[in-house]
Amino acid sequence: MPDKLRLAVIGVGYLGRFHALIYSRMTDVVLIGVVDADPERAQAVATEAGCAVFDRAADLVDRVDAVSIVVPTTLHWSAAEPFLRRGIAVLIEKPIAATQADGAAIVQLAGDHGALVQIGHVERFNAGVMALAERITAPRYIEAQRMGGFTERATDVDVVSDLMIHDIDIILALVGEPISSISAVGSAVLTPHVDIASARLEFVNGTVANVVASRVSDKQTRRIRVFQPGAYLSLDFIAQTIDSAGLKEIPGAARPEIVRERLQVEAVKPLDRELAAFVQSVRTGRPPLVDGAIGLKALEVALEVRARIGG
Repeated sequence: MPDKLRLAVIGVGYLGRFHALIYSRMTDVVLIGVVDADPERAQAVATEAGCAVFDRAADLVDRVDAVSIVVPTTLHWSAAEPFLRRGIAVLIEKPIAATQADGAAIVQLAGDHGALVQIGHVERFNAGVMALAERITAPRYIEAQRMGGFTERATDVDVVSDLMIHDIDIILALVGEPISSISAVGSAVLTPHVDIASARLEFVNGTVANVVASRVSDKQTRRIRVFQPGAYLSLDFIAQTIDSAGLKEIPGAARPEIVRERLQVEAVKPLDRELAAFVQSVRTGRPPLVDGAIGLKALEVALEVRARIGG
């Protein structure tokens, strides 16, 4: 492995631009270039990040050790394929793909050619989520809400694939058990796709999770509540606080005392941490926190939620 990892970004829209800028600041990375369907945007980001512009992603396969794929979800498979066939590591923004077949093809091709795949479920690198996960032992009931106002970003997919999938991925990691049943409701409001959705996930061990996602709400809410034997924890993603309640035995008392605490989590930039972890995985060969198989499972659950909504 060279002293400096050679990286490129495919797709430099809103989020891809941040990928390029973060890589450009890393001391152990050389940002080789960017590619985008909009030549003017590609040139603007390349100038800002101090790298070259390439007309086609195919022009990069002999020049890079790894790439970030930050194109529309429907193009994830076609954008990643030439790099995976060469065994080049890819970070693919979430969800892994638009369809289960494309997601499975990405995982299969990566395995066939020994290519490392990381899926950009950036909330796994949220400091609050990481602190919450350390305190979860046996979750029995989970509530997650991810609600905000409408923006033009990511309107090519429904709210389940755009927003709810974050919490689906977190919940699957926290519970660590297979799902036994899924029910869901939702509706399109401002786009042709589902803009607000509610899902109930039941797991084989009896754990239940209720998940709500909306991109047509007045108030921004991002919260997850977890109930487990003897404890309750609530993470506010925006405030980066964890409120908890637990039981403390009091000698001679008829019942335990309820002890409440608030933890202020030291904020970090999740995308910076995610990209740094990707670079480290490429260098060491260590499996990513969210690899292709994990990303595919989150997609499969999200697609099942969407199917249950119907319409």
